Amino acid sequence: EVQLVESGGGSVQPGGSLRLSCAASGFTFSNYGMYWVRQAPGKGLEWVSTITASGSTDYPASVKGRFTVSRDNAKKTLALEMNSLKTEDTAVYYCATGVTGTGRGQGTQVTVSS
Repeated sequence: EVQLVESGGGSVQPGGSLRLSCAASGFTFSNYGMYWVRQAPGKGLEWVSTITASGSTDYPASVKGRFTVSRDNAKKTLALEMNSLKTEDTAVYYCATGVTGTGRGQGTQVTVSS
């Protein structure tokens, strides 16, 4: 059974940074592309990043150049380094095994506010 546990969220001011982590279990993590998605209040899920099994990455324009995804296959963990945070980045962030949020965990809240 896929289990994903996100952590590292919090409240920061605009321009600040946060590092999110995701611990994976129940599947062969190294074989899977992994995703971060987010859900802002009152909105649907939004794709934030992709990292393939081989380590290639991709981002939407809204976060490109500010967010960096990485993975540690030995530790079965996924990370999202978020810099230059904006108020519009406020959301619950999830790691997932699919770009539509498949298998996502409980999420971690990120609040960007002055």
